[in-house]
Amino acid sequence: MSTVPMVVHKPGLLLGLPNRITLVRTVLAMLIATVAFATGDLAWLIAGYAAYWIGDIADGAVARHRDEETIAGAVFDIVCDRACCFLLAAAFMATYPAVIGPLAIFLIQFGVLDTMLSLAFLLWPDCISPNYFYRIDQRIYRWNWSKVAKALNTGAVVVSLLIDAWIDISWLPYAVAAAGVVVKVGSLQRLVAIVRGRRPAVPAVA
Repeated sequence: MSTVPMVVHKPGLLLGLPNRITLVRTVLAMLIATVAFATGDLAWLIAGYAAYWIGDIADGAVARHRDEETIAGAVFDIVCDRACCFLLAAAFMATYPAVIGPLAIFLIQFGVLDTMLSLAFLLWPDCISPNYFYRIDQRIYRWNWSKVAKALNTGAVVVSLLIDAWIDISWLPYAVAAAGVVVKVGSLQRLVAIVRGRRPAVPAVA
């Protein structure tokens, strides 16, 4: 059975390259979202999401490549993800009022339920970020932070809204947003049961 990686505190990395990438991609995505909000231009909205998603992939990849992952960096990334998502969603809703319903469900899921889950790694002092949660419980990890789960977490609702715009499937974004809530509620129930000792965690086997 694998163990949770030991945390090595590196205060100097607070302003390291991964966190600087997180800062730049967040400011850039939020500035573009502001322009999209003011102009109602779909092109700016797409550019904002692209800046957010590409930057979110880049900061994590650089942190792992340079062995510069830190707890502070993980928390900073989680906070910045919410900042980007909320402003981009606001621009999306202002431009296309029809998306308010699905995006409101998504924002409750991502802004509240997913935030609680993403910060749960802090309950294990030797866990450095949600990316290592499979060493605590592989099911919660698989549902929330595996590569597929992370892609679906912030992208599925937006893609479903675009599909609806192209071929008029109005129920699809609601179904996708509701499915996200179900996954998060189920994950939180499992997490609470584990923390309270009512259910054993199932870490991944090395």
